[in-house]
Amino acid sequence: MGVIGGKWKPQIICALNSSGPLRYNALKKRLDGVSNTVLASALRELESDGLIERREYLEVPVRVEYSTTQACAKLIPILAGLSDWAAGRMA
Repeated sequence: MGVIGGKWKPQIICALNSSGPLRYNALKKRLDGVSNTVLASALRELESDGLIERREYLEVPVRVEYSTTQACAKLIPILAGLSDWAAGRMA
């Protein structure tokens, strides 16, 4: 839980999983209310834990995209189960 805990990490993972690779600003738009500091920190942590990949393209200006990894793909069914469980408790 330490790897995916917190308010934003599961939402970041789900956004990247459902949309495919996203640039920073596109990801931020999908996460209503997240600050730049929190998003940047969560992305760094998820990358260091091997759940997302940061790909930098040497263009002008530099383009950076974030995507989920194979390790993260194994986590998606678990997050879906947690989401179903929470939805059942709210009903």
